[in-house]
Amino acid sequence: MARFHCAVALGAGTTLSLPPGAARHVQVLRLQPGDALTLFDGRGGEYAATVERMGRSEVTVNVGVHDPVEREAATAVHLAPGMPANDRMDWLVEKATELGVASIQPLVTAHGVLRLSAERAEKKRAHWEAIAIAACEQCGRNRVPVIHPVRSFADWVAAAADDGARRAVLSLVPGTRPLAELAHEHAASAWRILSGPEGGLSSTEEARALDSGFLPARLGPRVLRAETAALAALTLLGGA
Repeated sequence: MARFHCAVALGAGTTLSLPPGAARHVQVLRLQPGDALTLFDGRGGEYAATVERMGRSEVTVNVGVHDPVEREAATAVHLAPGMPANDRMDWLVEKATELGVASIQPLVTAHGVLRLSAERAEKKRAHWEAIAIAACEQCGRNRVPVIHPVRSFADWVAAAADDGARRAVLSLVPGTRPLAELAHEHAASAWRILSGPEGGLSSTEEARALDSGFLPARLGPRVLRAETAALAALTLLGGA
Protein backbone atom coordinates (compact mmCIF):
# COMPACT_ATOMS: atom_id res chain seq x y z
CA MET A 1 0.00 0.00 0.00
CA ALA A 2 1.23 3.50 -0.85
CA ARG A 3 2.62 5.48 2.10
CA PHE A 4 2.90 9.25 2.29
CA HIS A 5 4.42 11.69 4.74
CA CYS A 6 2.28 14.68 5.70
CA ALA A 7 3.97 17.71 7.20
CA VAL A 8 0.79 18.52 9.12
CA ALA A 9 -0.58 17.00 12.31
CA LEU A 10 -2.94 14.14 11.50
CA GLY A 11 -5.98 13.04 13.47
CA ALA A 12 -8.34 10.09 13.15
CA GLY A 13 -11.74 10.94 11.74
CA THR A 14 -10.62 14.09 9.93
CA THR A 15 -10.62 15.13 6.29
CA LEU A 16 -7.76 17.10 4.82
CA SER A 17 -6.13 18.20 1.61
CA LEU A 18 -2.75 16.54 1.18
CA PRO A 19 0.35 18.76 1.05
CA PRO A 20 1.48 19.49 -2.54
CA GLY A 21 4.26 16.88 -2.61
CA ALA A 22 2.07 14.04 -1.37
CA ALA A 23 -0.79 15.17 -3.64
CA ARG A 24 1.47 15.03 -6.70
CA HIS A 25 2.65 11.57 -5.71
CA VAL A 26 -0.94 10.32 -5.37
CA GLN A 27 -1.74 11.71 -8.82
CA VAL A 28 1.37 10.11 -10.35
CA LEU A 29 0.26 6.76 -8.92
CA ARG A 30 -3.20 7.35 -10.47
CA LEU A 31 -5.02 6.59 -7.22
CA GLN A 32 -8.77 7.06 -7.36
CA PRO A 33 -11.52 7.99 -4.85
CA GLY A 34 -12.00 5.08 -2.50
CA ASP A 35 -8.42 3.82 -2.81
CA ALA A 36 -6.61 3.11 0.43
CA LEU A 37 -3.30 4.65 1.49
CA THR A 38 -1.22 5.10 4.64
CA LEU A 39 -0.23 8.48 6.09
CA PHE A 40 2.29 9.45 8.77
CA ASP A 41 3.23 12.85 10.17
CA GLY A 42 6.50 12.00 11.91
CA ARG A 43 5.08 12.14 15.43
CA GLY A 44 4.83 8.37 15.72
CA GLY A 45 2.63 5.67 14.27
CA GLU A 46 0.64 5.85 11.05
CA TYR A 47 -2.92 6.34 9.87
CA ALA A 48 -5.11 4.38 7.51
CA ALA A 49 -6.72 6.70 4.98
CA THR A 50 -8.78 6.70 1.81
CA VAL A 51 -8.88 9.07 -1.12
CA GLU A 52 -12.07 11.15 -1.07
CA ARG A 53 -11.60 13.44 -4.05
CA MET A 54 -9.09 13.97 -6.84
CA GLY A 55 -8.90 17.52 -8.18
CA ARG A 56 -6.65 19.05 -10.82
CA SER A 57 -3.97 19.76 -8.24
CA GLU A 58 -5.68 18.97 -4.94
CA VAL A 59 -6.20 15.58 -3.31
CA THR A 60 -8.58 15.22 -0.38
CA VAL A 61 -8.40 12.23 1.93
CA ASN A 62 -10.35 10.83 4.86
CA VAL A 63 -8.06 9.95 7.76
CA GLY A 64 -8.96 6.76 9.58
CA VAL A 65 -7.63 4.78 12.53
CA HIS A 66 -4.23 5.51 14.04
CA ASP A 67 -1.86 2.55 14.37
CA PRO A 68 0.85 3.27 16.99
CA VAL A 69 3.33 0.91 15.31
CA GLU A 70 7.00 1.93 15.58
CA ARG A 71 9.82 0.66 13.36
CA GLU A 72 12.72 2.56 14.90
CA ALA A 73 16.06 1.00 15.80
CA ALA A 74 16.69 0.01 19.41
CA THR A 75 19.90 2.07 19.41
CA ALA A 76 19.72 5.71 18.32
CA VAL A 77 22.68 6.37 16.04
CA HIS A 78 23.52 9.97 15.16
CA LEU A 79 25.87 10.28 12.19
CA ALA A 80 28.19 13.25 11.70
CA PRO A 81 29.85 12.62 8.33
CA GLY A 82 32.35 14.80 6.54
CA MET A 83 30.28 15.38 3.41
CA PRO A 84 31.30 13.20 0.47
CA ALA A 85 31.12 14.84 -2.96
CA ASN A 86 28.61 14.65 -5.80
CA ASP A 87 25.66 12.32 -5.31
CA ARG A 88 27.34 10.20 -2.64
CA MET A 89 25.86 12.28 0.16
CA ASP A 90 22.41 11.73 -1.35
CA TRP A 91 23.05 7.99 -1.30
CA LEU A 92 24.33 8.13 2.28
CA VAL A 93 21.21 9.97 3.49
CA GLU A 94 18.86 7.55 1.71
CA LYS A 95 20.53 4.37 2.95
CA ALA A 96 21.16 5.69 6.46
CA THR A 97 17.44 6.50 6.72
CA GLU A 98 16.53 2.99 5.61
CA LEU A 99 18.94 1.58 8.21
CA GLY A 100 17.35 3.59 11.01
CA VAL A 101 19.64 6.57 11.60
CA ALA A 102 18.29 9.00 14.21
CA SER A 103 19.93 12.13 12.79
CA ILE A 104 22.58 13.27 10.32
CA GLN A 105 24.90 16.23 10.84
CA PRO A 106 26.64 17.13 7.52
CA LEU A 107 30.10 18.53 8.21
CA VAL A 108 32.56 20.64 6.23
CA THR A 109 36.00 19.19 6.96
CA ALA A 110 39.57 20.01 6.00
CA HIS A 111 39.89 17.25 3.39
CA GLY A 112 36.31 17.41 2.13
CA VAL A 113 35.74 18.28 -1.52
CA LEU A 114 32.21 19.66 -1.13
CA ARG A 115 32.05 23.36 -0.26
CA LEU A 116 28.70 25.15 0.00
CA SER A 117 27.68 28.77 0.40
CA ALA A 118 25.05 29.51 3.05
CA GLU A 119 22.23 29.57 0.47
CA ARG A 120 23.38 26.39 -1.26
CA ALA A 121 23.88 24.67 2.08
CA GLU A 122 20.26 25.29 3.08
CA LYS A 123 19.03 24.11 -0.33
CA LYS A 124 21.11 20.96 0.09
CA ARG A 125 19.72 20.38 3.59
CA ALA A 126 16.17 20.66 2.25
CA HIS A 127 17.10 18.31 -0.61
CA TRP A 128 18.51 15.73 1.81
CA GLU A 129 15.45 16.04 4.04
CA ALA A 130 13.25 15.27 1.03
CA ILE A 131 15.40 12.20 0.33
CA ALA A 132 15.00 11.08 3.94
CA ILE A 133 11.22 11.53 3.75
CA ALA A 134 11.01 9.50 0.54
CA ALA A 135 13.14 6.77 2.13
CA CYS A 136 10.80 6.67 5.14
CA GLU A 137 7.80 6.34 2.83
CA GLN A 138 9.49 3.41 1.11
CA CYS A 139 10.93 1.52 4.08
CA GLY A 140 8.07 1.87 6.56
CA ARG A 141 9.59 4.26 9.08
CA ASN A 142 7.15 6.65 10.71
CA ARG A 143 9.72 9.05 12.15
CA VAL A 144 11.87 11.10 9.77
CA PRO A 145 15.50 11.44 10.90
CA VAL A 146 16.65 14.98 11.62
CA ILE A 147 18.88 16.44 8.90
CA HIS A 148 20.79 19.22 10.61
CA PRO A 149 22.06 22.33 8.80
CA VAL A 150 25.57 22.02 7.36
CA ARG A 151 28.25 23.07 9.87
CA SER A 152 32.00 23.33 9.88
CA PHE A 153 33.80 20.65 11.86
CA ALA A 154 35.36 23.22 14.19
CA ASP A 155 32.03 24.91 15.02
CA TRP A 156 30.25 21.61 15.55
CA VAL A 157 32.87 20.16 17.89
CA ALA A 158 33.07 23.39 19.88
CA ALA A 159 29.29 23.48 20.35
CA ALA A 160 28.75 19.75 20.95
CA ALA A 161 27.03 19.21 24.29
CA ASP A 162 27.34 16.08 26.39
CA ASP A 163 23.91 14.56 25.77
CA GLY A 164 24.73 11.17 27.23
CA ALA A 165 25.36 9.46 23.90
CA ARG A 166 28.55 7.43 23.49
CA ARG A 167 30.90 9.02 21.00
CA ALA A 168 33.23 7.42 18.49
CA VAL A 169 35.35 8.70 15.61
CA LEU A 170 36.18 6.33 12.77
CA SER A 171 39.96 6.14 12.53
CA LEU A 172 42.62 4.46 10.39
CA VAL A 173 45.35 4.86 13.01
CA PRO A 174 47.09 1.49 13.56
CA GLY A 175 46.14 -0.19 16.82
CA THR A 176 42.73 1.46 17.04
CA ARG A 177 40.17 -0.82 18.65
CA PRO A 178 37.24 -2.22 16.60
CA LEU A 179 33.93 -0.38 16.91
CA ALA A 180 32.20 -3.71 17.59
CA GLU A 181 34.45 -4.22 20.61
CA LEU A 182 33.73 -0.73 21.92
CA ALA A 183 29.99 -1.20 21.42
CA HIS A 184 30.09 -4.43 23.43
CA GLU A 185 32.12 -2.77 26.18
CA HIS A 186 30.12 0.48 26.33
CA ALA A 187 26.45 -0.46 26.28
CA ALA A 188 24.46 2.61 25.30
CA SER A 189 21.02 3.51 23.98
CA ALA A 190 22.54 6.21 21.74
CA TRP A 191 25.79 6.68 19.80
CA ARG A 192 27.24 9.68 18.00
CA ILE A 193 29.52 8.62 15.14
CA LEU A 194 31.98 11.00 13.48
CA SER A 195 33.38 9.93 10.11
CA GLY A 196 35.57 11.63 7.55
CA PRO A 197 35.07 12.53 3.88
CA GLU A 198 36.92 10.94 0.96
CA GLY A 199 40.29 12.10 2.24
CA GLY A 200 39.51 11.25 5.86
CA LEU A 201 39.69 13.60 8.80
CA SER A 202 42.88 15.60 9.21
CA SER A 203 45.16 14.68 12.10
CA THR A 204 44.18 17.95 13.76
CA GLU A 205 40.47 17.18 13.44
CA GLU A 206 40.90 13.66 14.79
CA ALA A 207 42.93 14.96 17.74
CA ARG A 208 40.24 17.57 18.43
CA ALA A 209 37.59 14.85 18.40
CA LEU A 210 39.56 12.75 20.88
CA ASP A 211 39.97 15.77 23.15
CA SER A 212 36.18 16.19 23.01
CA GLY A 213 35.51 12.69 24.29
CA PHE A 214 35.25 10.68 21.08
CA LEU A 215 36.65 7.15 21.26
CA PRO A 216 38.84 6.15 18.29
CA ALA A 217 37.35 3.17 16.47
CA ARG A 218 38.03 1.13 13.35
CA LEU A 219 35.66 -0.97 11.27
CA GLY A 220 38.00 -3.62 9.93
CA PRO A 221 41.16 -4.31 7.94
CA ARG A 222 39.92 -2.72 4.71
CA VAL A 223 39.71 0.95 3.76
CA LEU A 224 36.09 1.82 2.99
CA ARG A 225 34.65 4.68 0.99
CA ALA A 226 33.47 7.58 3.12
CA GLU A 227 29.78 6.84 2.63
CA THR A 228 30.28 3.09 3.10
CA ALA A 229 32.14 3.57 6.37
CA ALA A 230 29.37 5.67 7.91
CA LEU A 231 26.72 3.12 6.93
CA ALA A 232 28.84 0.20 8.18
CA ALA A 233 29.16 1.88 11.58
CA LEU A 234 25.40 2.53 11.66
CA THR A 235 24.60 -1.11 10.88
CA LEU A 236 27.14 -2.45 13.35
CA LEU A 237 25.65 -0.41 16.20
CA GLY A 238 22.20 -1.80 15.57
CA GLY A 239 20.86 0.90 13.30
CA ALA A 240 18.99 -1.67 11.20
